[in-house]
Amino acid sequence: MKYIAMPFCKSLFVALFFQVLFLSQLIPSEVVSAQKDTFDIIYILSKDLERVLDYEEELETVFGPKVRKKLKIVGKGNQYAIIYDGNDSARTVTKTLVEHGELLRQAGFDEAWATKEQDFHSLYNVSYGLGPNLDALIKRYKKIYYYLGKEVRKNLFIEKTDYGNYTLIYRRTGGKLATTRIAKIHGKLLRKKRIRTSVSKENNNEIVYGESSLINDKGDPGTIVGKKRSASPKAISPSKIAAEKTVEKKRVVKSTKGKPYRSFSGSQTRFEQTIESYINGLRRKGKIRKDESTGWMVFDLASDESVVDINANQSFQAASMIKPFIALAFFHEVKNGKYKYGPKSRRKMEAMIQRSSNSATNWVMRQVGGPSSCAKILKKHYRHIFKKTQITEYIPANGRTYKNKVIPSDYVRFLRALWNKDLPYGKELRRLMALPGRDRLYHGTPLPQGTLVYNKTGSTAHLCGDMGILVPKTKNGKRYPYVVVGIIERRSRPADYGRWMASRSKVIRQVSALVYKEMKREHKLL
Repeated sequence: MKYIAMPFCKSLFVALFFQVLFLSQLIPSEVVSAQKDTFDIIYILSKDLERVLDYEEELETVFGPKVRKKLKIVGKGNQYAIIYDGNDSARTVTKTLVEHGELLRQAGFDEAWATKEQDFHSLYNVSYGLGPNLDALIKRYKKIYYYLGKEVRKNLFIEKTDYGNYTLIYRRTGGKLATTRIAKIHGKLLRKKRIRTSVSKENNNEIVYGESSLINDKGDPGTIVGKKRSASPKAISPSKIAAEKTVEKKRVVKSTKGKPYRSFSGSQTRFEQTIESYINGLRRKGKIRKDESTGWMVFDLASDESVVDINANQSFQAASMIKPFIALAFFHEVKNGKYKYGPKSRRKMEAMIQRSSNSATNWVMRQVGGPSSCAKILKKHYRHIFKKTQITEYIPANGRTYKNKVIPSDYVRFLRALWNKDLPYGKELRRLMALPGRDRLYHGTPLPQGTLVYNKTGSTAHLCGDMGILVPKTKNGKRYPYVVVGIIERRSRPADYGRWMASRSKVIRQVSALVYKEMKREHKLL
């Protein structure tokens, strides 16, 4: 018997019962063999590597650091999987499976299953160096980034490994033979730079530096189209963000060149009509359900105008997209001298924003005084930004945060103030939101490489969303900043969380692509 699968059971007693039952049905020699076998846990198995990589980030919000360290992405034939590489006995894996299964069930994730160790193969990356000196690797990163070109840039990262080391890699997550071939090609190209290449296993290490980090290091992403606006209450009027529209009244939103974003009478801009048509088409095909609500916003930071307001003032679950707001409440208190922003709080902030750690989020909230204190700070000092934001709960360990609520236009006002440098510790907050991660606005879209991204994703068993600032380059070398907010929320929990999350993430990416296409046409983006 080469393959044994044990699905998640709701109680340890039931799981152990099935384990004993399974062993009792084997002949004595098979019992001995099964007892000697080692097992792993599988969380997802798919032909779509992008779906697996997205699911990995979701899983990391459920499990703690010890479990996350053992999560591996592996391959088998034309399929990819996320496994818990425990190499455990049947008895141990059963206990682990129950523990993990309960966390997954509470979070609304798909069931995991245990399997006898199979012929999964490791995935590999190209490595350009390993060592304790992060600054030295950043210098090497810059050389490689500009030397090897577009194909490598988007997936070039510095990871933190064990024992205080860092490694610079081109994250391919591919087979060993093909990765070795690429490593040799890169080695020849980099010989003049005295940079050697090798092949290393994909180990799910923490990413500490990437493309957005490089661009953001300058403190200013380059020459920006448009002028800085103040984020004072008077500057943000209903006509700029999430205006109440009527069908009878004609509203033409101008671009920086004076061209209308739409030329027809009615309440919708051409942007809105394009996005609505796309979403309605998905609904007709059954790819978005009747019980799912969506919210979409696009704000042109260069012209300081809102160009897409679809359900902009409808309240949605905030999920992890609330975390930059919590960071702002903390930084407000730091600015006023109540707390210090030191190494520990910096680590917690990075974990909260980049890795969406729920425990780190709760730590930050506790420093401020809890959810209600966060809400009071934002309402008292940033009332012009947070019109209907509700922060009422800590993030549960299982990630099932359903009570915190935000309207899409509040995200836009926050991002607008962040871009205009009108928030305390705004530079640090921008750095945190630019740390590498698998966003739904840039990764997997036709947006050009080198686009600066400040974002925060959010996911629960009922919601898939992302909000952020995108800053692509124009053909004349300048940068054009705009905001995209995309939210899909459903009333019921999906039967297949992984498939639902992947498909809705794809929808948000497609909307971001549609927005970029329109922005490219209007403003001569690359």
